[in-house]
Amino acid sequence: SLCSFSPTGPLPTATIRLDREDISCIGRIRRLALIHSLYLQQNRIEKIENLDSFPNLRFLCLAGNRIQRVENLQCLPHLSALDLSHNLIQELDTEELPRSLQILDLAGNQCTQQDGYRDLVLAALPQLLLLDSQPVHGNTAEEEAGGGSCSSEEEEDEELPELRIPFTVDRDFLVDVHRELAGRARWRRTMSLEEHRARLEELRERHALL
Repeated sequence: SLCSFSPTGPLPTATIRLDREDISCIGRIRRLALIHSLYLQQNRIEKIENLDSFPNLRFLCLAGNRIQRVENLQCLPHLSALDLSHNLIQELDTEELPRSLQILDLAGNQCTQQDGYRDLVLAALPQLLLLDSQPVHGNTAEEEAGGGSCSSEEEEDEELPELRIPFTVDRDFLVDVHRELAGRARWRRTMSLEEHRARLEELRERHALL
């Protein structure tokens, strides 16, 4: 379990990487408030649990495991990006998804075949920017932030940071997303994902292996 990987020495200040370690469960460990990124892809994890040890987590990757239910995520109020692709999730309870999510990937799960799947997820997550690597259009947060046009000259002239998305997307896709959503206030919230720049290539490799 994840417990067996708890180090006795100093911890990294931001990221824990335990992908491909044959981990079968997420055990209870001591509180790690400095951790913002947790990589647990390509293991044998069957249940989402004990994540309250990471109260400031912003990025969580559980792709390629054996998870059957989305649960126990409400303890992560700052979670921005969640990768649960290629698990065993047959039915999705959107009430279990943190409302802070901006990027969500459930590709490769049976739940994506549910009637009205995309509409249900978008209704539950007003801040969502990307769902299964596809851009989100016209949700409530976007309309409240000024609709489809710039709400002020300041926003129009504001230089947007280059978006670093921790999912399998190519450069042309990122350019298209910039053009489509440029000038909208929601882009300010994507700045929290800048810290994942170095991880993009790794996750591309992971999806290629799947």
